[in-house]
Amino acid sequence: MRRRVAITGVGLTSPIGHDLDAVSSALREGRHGIRPFPEWEAHPEMLTRLGAPCDLALDRWSRKVTRTMGRVALLALHATERAVEAAALDEATMKSGRTGLAYGSTHGATAAWERFALTLERPNALLGLGSNAYLKFATHTCAANLAVHYGIRGRVSSTCAACVSASQAIGAGYEAIRHGLQDVMICGGAEELHYINVGVFDVLQATSTKYNDRPDESPRPFDRARDGLVVGEGAGTLVLEAWEHAEARGAPIFAELIGYGTSCDGTHITAPSPDGMESAMRLALDDARVAPSEVDYVNAHGTATTVGDVEEAKATWRVFGESVPVSSTKGFTGHTLGACGAIEAAFCLAMMRDDFLAPSRNLSLVDPEVAPLDFIVGSARRAHPEVAVSNNFAFGGINTSLVFRRA
Repeated sequence: MRRRVAITGVGLTSPIGHDLDAVSSALREGRHGIRPFPEWEAHPEMLTRLGAPCDLALDRWSRKVTRTMGRVALLALHATERAVEAAALDEATMKSGRTGLAYGSTHGATAAWERFALTLERPNALLGLGSNAYLKFATHTCAANLAVHYGIRGRVSSTCAACVSASQAIGAGYEAIRHGLQDVMICGGAEELHYINVGVFDVLQATSTKYNDRPDESPRPFDRARDGLVVGEGAGTLVLEAWEHAEARGAPIFAELIGYGTSCDGTHITAPSPDGMESAMRLALDDARVAPSEVDYVNAHGTATTVGDVEEAKATWRVFGESVPVSSTKGFTGHTLGACGAIEAAFCLAMMRDDFLAPSRNLSLVDPEVAPLDFIVGSARRAHPEVAVSNNFAFGGINTSLVFRRA
């Protein structure tokens, strides 16, 4: 059985806004969320000073709700509340056993983990640990907390796969519905901004450092003057639903998820392979039963790293050639790591709803080593995208590609 999969709810929090209207305006008007972090001067060994935070109060819930949640789970809860509200899911549906959840992050709450680790340096360390401390930084903290909060009785999957955590969660939900295992799946990913997360990439010499005093100018995906990524934070949640189930209850349908592909390079833990990226895209298109020429837009992973952008562009060109418009939205939000797959999926839905294609912000001069794609530069491009592809790639050579169709 192959069922159609509708997207009936979208919720997010991001460095450029916390709903589809806000992010749609930001993408069209060129507003970004990159900020300097002078407080990181306390870590002089870390070279970057740029990040992309979410300007959002996360204190509206009671302690009973949040006592096992760190910032990453709170971001996930905010996005999920909005998605569930948009989908008009009632409590009976949520607890029916036919609704499941798939949610991911690169890891749990880093701030909570840091506090836990520092406590262990003190005398009688275990006496200073709160009983809920681990639950905040557990790798499945988002999935576990959301499942308990909503009383989910169906399948729950936690995807912890670096920068494809959210897109693999969406893919898992899509497959569960398509094959009749669930009727509804709440899917997404979240990440919190913390200097330790940033430091991981700084040690790998993958962060932007030349623009510390010019946050408007970085990151620069695919640009000749790019010098690395900027780490961001946020969360994105999609409610996926069997098409006939959504129609029967009169649910709004934002778009249809028609294809998913995932693959592994099997070659190197950090160096990307265009063969693996190409494989994921072709698997997704085959699953969607869509030819490359039928795609109207590709949202690239586009992190602004020196090697990553070149290899990704090569893979994208192999699949789509020069005719399909391509952009990376990370110039607006930075790299939101385990959240990016869901946030960027939401961006694709905003573009489909509002008839435009977002540009690659800061793409002034395409690197001559980058394949000759139809990059969207400067301002947003007016368009009526029917089919959009969103790609994400992670350490470990794990690749994902999602295909969306206008409802």
